[in-house]
Amino acid sequence: MHHSYESLDGFGANPSGGRSGVLTPLRDRDFRLLWIGATASLLGDGAFLVALAWQVYAMSGGPTGMSLVGIAMTVPTITFLLIGGVASDRFERRWLLVGADLLRAVALALLAGLTIGGQLELWHVVVLAALYGTGAAFHAPAFDALVPEILDGERLTQANALDQLMRPLALRLAGPALGGVLVGVAGAGGVFVLDCATFLMAAGTVLLMSPARERHAVAEGGSMVADLKDGWRFVRGHSWLWATFVSAAIAYLLFMGPVEVLLPWVVKEGMQGSAFDLGLVFAAGGLASMLCAVLLGRFGLPRRGITFMMIAWTLATLAVAGYGAASAIWQLMLASAVFNALETAGTIVWATTKQRHVPSALLGRVSSLDWLISVGLLPLSFALTGPVSVAIGARATLVGAGLLGAIVTLAALYVPGMRVLDERAVRADERRRAVDERLRAATY
Repeated sequence: MHHSYESLDGFGANPSGGRSGVLTPLRDRDFRLLWIGATASLLGDGAFLVALAWQVYAMSGGPTGMSLVGIAMTVPTITFLLIGGVASDRFERRWLLVGADLLRAVALALLAGLTIGGQLELWHVVVLAALYGTGAAFHAPAFDALVPEILDGERLTQANALDQLMRPLALRLAGPALGGVLVGVAGAGGVFVLDCATFLMAAGTVLLMSPARERHAVAEGGSMVADLKDGWRFVRGHSWLWATFVSAAIAYLLFMGPVEVLLPWVVKEGMQGSAFDLGLVFAAGGLASMLCAVLLGRFGLPRRGITFMMIAWTLATLAVAGYGAASAIWQLMLASAVFNALETAGTIVWATTKQRHVPSALLGRVSSLDWLISVGLLPLSFALTGPVSVAIGARATLVGAGLLGAIVTLAALYVPGMRVLDERAVRADERRRAVDERLRAATY
């Protein structure tokens, strides 16, 4: 599938030809159903993240327990991502989403039952987190590949901006705020019940979608290994893909574990804060992320998308150091706002670029490789966070992670061939201006 570069010619050029904004894709019934279900599950997950962190810290008393849970959730995701990617290019993507949502609903139902019954132990959380992570491995590539099958290319930027608008609203703002309140009112078990219900709702909305809208060519014959080789061959031939994957893998190794494990610790132990304070930190990031998504959805993507994306991610990673340098909750909120706004800006560009420049028949596999390589080192990140933070302190770990991660991310921008799409977009814009000038000269 080949895509036009016209929507990459600068801020102010909306992909749909006007400034209709991020809500335009909701006019499509199938996308609206997909969006409703995804938003509901994100809301539940936002509450779940607060409840899970509070529950695990209450049982383990330190970062080690949360590190174990993080490892348990990411290892199955990494293990099954490639299978999920191949499956999303071979089978109906709707059914993969339904199965993934139901699997995670089962994990949360068991977690809720054990918590409410007073029988929950750390090993229970580890096992059920692994089940949850398995569902995520099949959901992520199928979801990434399904969106451009529902919407035409002109609305992809708006759809990705809408996703990045609702994701922080649900996952980092409303969800964590709801989770902070519910933990105090109904306990962690009540939050787990809520998240289970949202996954059931998401499965239901996907089932209501029309299967006829899936237009991707389902792969026939061949082996899974051959399919994976095709996907990898495409990635290897495009620097803007593999260099982004590798830089993300190293950056996530450096900062993802420290952020996930140590940010709750800084709030709870370092600043003697509450679950509500942690929710405020997440919420600040969510608000900033939403604002960024609205602006990109309204004004379109920058002409030099890859360059913009990598610089935004570099500055976002640098903001992680702010978590370690902060001495008050409002400072954590500021760092969270900077990190999430810039992370969102880069993510919208990245998602749209993949969907436009990766053929539909390969998109599931390329997305699975993206997820696999990017998060492949997360278990190691979680495993190292505990001992490193003990050795040099939680704050120093966060500062070091932010600084080193920013250096790695910026370095990827200088890989040969990394900015080839930017160069093509600029040349296309120059040709278009030349044609316009000739037409104006002929008119006069």
